[in-house]
Amino acid sequence: MAKVEQKTVPLNGDNAVALAVKQCDVDVVAAYPITPQTIIVEKFSEYVADGEVDTAFVCVESEHTAMACSITASATGARVFTATASAGLALMHEMLGVASGCRAPIVMSVVNRALSAPINIHCDHSDAMSERDIGWLQIYAENSQEAYDSIIQAFKIAENLDVILPTMVGLDGFVLSHTLENVEVLPDQAVKNFVGTRQVPQVMNHKGDIVPFKLDPANPLTIGPLDLHDYYFEHKRQQEESMRKALEVIKKVHADYAKLSGRSYGNGLVEAYKLDDAEIAVVCIGSTAGTVKTVVDELREKGIKAGLLRLRTFRPLPVEDIVSNLAGKKAVAVMDRACSFGGNGGPLFHEIRHSVYDLADRPQLVNYIYGLGGRDIPPKLINRIYSTLQKIAQTGQVDKPIQFLGLRE
Repeated sequence: MAKVEQKTVPLNGDNAVALAVKQCDVDVVAAYPITPQTIIVEKFSEYVADGEVDTAFVCVESEHTAMACSITASATGARVFTATASAGLALMHEMLGVASGCRAPIVMSVVNRALSAPINIHCDHSDAMSERDIGWLQIYAENSQEAYDSIIQAFKIAENLDVILPTMVGLDGFVLSHTLENVEVLPDQAVKNFVGTRQVPQVMNHKGDIVPFKLDPANPLTIGPLDLHDYYFEHKRQQEESMRKALEVIKKVHADYAKLSGRSYGNGLVEAYKLDDAEIAVVCIGSTAGTVKTVVDELREKGIKAGLLRLRTFRPLPVEDIVSNLAGKKAVAVMDRACSFGGNGGPLFHEIRHSVYDLADRPQLVNYIYGLGGRDIPPKLINRIYSTLQKIAQTGQVDKPIQFLGLRE
């Protein structure tokens, strides 16, 4: 697969997502508007109205129904997309478990926004982090280019026969969704060829015949039936196995896409930035990584061995990559743009801490909860993190393991 010629288009994150969906030959989009996601489905509805796509666009009365409609369409073998944010994702909660349990490979863009109350329309990761154990793959973009690229990859990942699980792609509300950037765009046919046609697995029906796993009157199946203690456990275990297999699938799809586009994001699971010889490091997800990279560059010029580990994939959790990149570091700060209330740290901190716990040379860890409700995270605050890490590296002690960054206290 050779790199193809591309054109540069100025797009905000939402429009970048809408364009990627358009190019992926989607059969059904069921959606309900919510800030800061609305631009995605508005733009896609224009594609439908203008006859640029052959997609059934279903306007529904709520996000709960958007997901119910998406599950039903996916169960027929259709390629399906939807998008939401914040309270919309929370309203979908019941149906998110149904989507993963029914093995519906829906792709959903989540434009990350704070959960109320108080009402807030700006960015943090509390919405998606609240759904981290519901059985969806989670990929987070650093910029609008990556949002575009990740949506295209997401269809190929979700529909892979070793995975067959729904996938959400997160992009930071307003920081990315409403900010104009130059985005390198692939030709329509190149994307269509890369994603291909959705394949469905073959299963045995009630007659003992091998049939496609989809709703089809010619080959009747029941999808999502009552499932009591005699088989429920086994079906949940299958979801976990698919999550494990997804780690390699994500890397493979990412590598293939890199050959096509010339763009890569680490290995598809994590991106290590100047970590090889780093003594201190920050771990984060989302758009904040761009600011952290700038600070790392400045610290390197001063001779400070600083680095960054950005998690691109949060589910499945790439434990081996986390361990291999953080082993031997003296001090590591984990940045959470969400708070696990009463949980002794943020959700990303919990994941990183348990991943490195068994290391003989595990680093000292400190957690910074930041940016809730869209509060800015300027370089001076990130510099403060690295200054603290230097002190921890020198003393081997963490005075305050959980801190709130940029907060009036």
